[in-house]
Amino acid sequence: MALKLSKKTFKGGAHPSYKKELSATKPIAVCSLPDEVILLLSQHIGAPAVAVVKKGDKVVAGQVVAEAESKVSSRILASVSGEVSAVEKRLSPSGQKCPAIVIKTDKENNDIKKFDPIKEPKPEEIINRVREAGIVGLGGAAFPTDIKLQPSKEHKIETVIANGCECEPYLTSDHRQMLEEADALIDGLKLAMKVLNAAEGVVAIEENKADAIELLSQKLANENNISVLALKTKYPQGAADMIIKTVIGKEVPVGGRSTATGGFIQNVGTLINISKAVRDGMPMIERVVTVSGELVRSPQNFRVRIGTPISHLIKEAGGLKANSGKVIIGGPMTGLAQFSFNAPVIKATGGVLVIEDSVNGKKSQNLNPCIRCSRCVEACPMGLVPSALSIYSQVGIFEKAGEYDIDACIECSSCSYVCPANRPIVQMIKFAKQKIWDSEKDNG
Repeated sequence: MALKLSKKTFKGGAHPSYKKELSATKPIAVCSLPDEVILLLSQHIGAPAVAVVKKGDKVVAGQVVAEAESKVSSRILASVSGEVSAVEKRLSPSGQKCPAIVIKTDKENNDIKKFDPIKEPKPEEIINRVREAGIVGLGGAAFPTDIKLQPSKEHKIETVIANGCECEPYLTSDHRQMLEEADALIDGLKLAMKVLNAAEGVVAIEENKADAIELLSQKLANENNISVLALKTKYPQGAADMIIKTVIGKEVPVGGRSTATGGFIQNVGTLINISKAVRDGMPMIERVVTVSGELVRSPQNFRVRIGTPISHLIKEAGGLKANSGKVIIGGPMTGLAQFSFNAPVIKATGGVLVIEDSVNGKKSQNLNPCIRCSRCVEACPMGLVPSALSIYSQVGIFEKAGEYDIDACIECSSCSYVCPANRPIVQMIKFAKQKIWDSEKDNG
């Protein structure tokens, strides 16, 4: 089907300095195996996986080491062969210590335990394979994909959207996968459409990835029900609410799911993993990660084993130009700042950045008063009043923040980015949300 150019966009948003040129042209390189991997048992939405191995056990890459014992959870598979050196709490990207399985790598053993390939899979076989392989959403939310592929039957899915927007600055891992693994992406999209019995597939890509748009348009030229949609480059175009509004033309209900609109979104990397799991029997033991930033000597996209310490990734990228700077797992808008290099890559890790101690040129300062300029209101893609939400949070009137639809905030940080007073608006909104949730929990 022919390429489509979207004239529509969403209200609000921001245009940060994207800085994708640092790594966008770098082909995916295979990262060397680290001395040990740290497999966190909670690296997805839902209940943590439960360890099924103990210290001293020998494991093979692809072997189940932690099982999903709750409905919403995801199993963890050994990403390397070696010996379990510990089952203990380790530092997570969020800064908390979480239960983890630590494996000392046997670098002489390159075997991977795979599943049997499925040539003509039935929908239930695809779902089961996704569950077996431990696949979760790679766009950031890390929701277990087997659960997501079984939406409520009250909503008919008409369109499956392969999300290739990758709107966060610096990150280019999705971009490179679209260029280097386009066939697997298309196959994964078709498999998802088969499971959901969807009539249409759309590969949504921002205009700043012209080479990916051209390549996928060529490969899909003879497909009757799959098209490439080139979207205007604007942050946060890749967010679920925004992409549904732009592609489907409908609003996601506040507190509801995007499937209520008839649309189903899956990150391009997730679809590639679905294809590999079904066609090749490949478990989810690795992912593509962008290592970038002005302070990284050789920004690069790496195929890296899950659990690899970020210190190892930075070393693979040539190390740092300076010892000062900000370390971020994820992107600069929604990622998590790190106080050490000890956290591991998890399934949701799309990038590891080391940038100057500012985000997109904005220096961090003390908490300044709101100057009532309304720029955050203009930037908010959800139509909220971030200035009011942040003020209510600052003074502790959390119930009032609730009246201003704080739950509709998608925490994209557009408000913080445009604020001339450099107020940490999104952090204050997150704080208020937590206080409201805690209060609701205490009150039953």
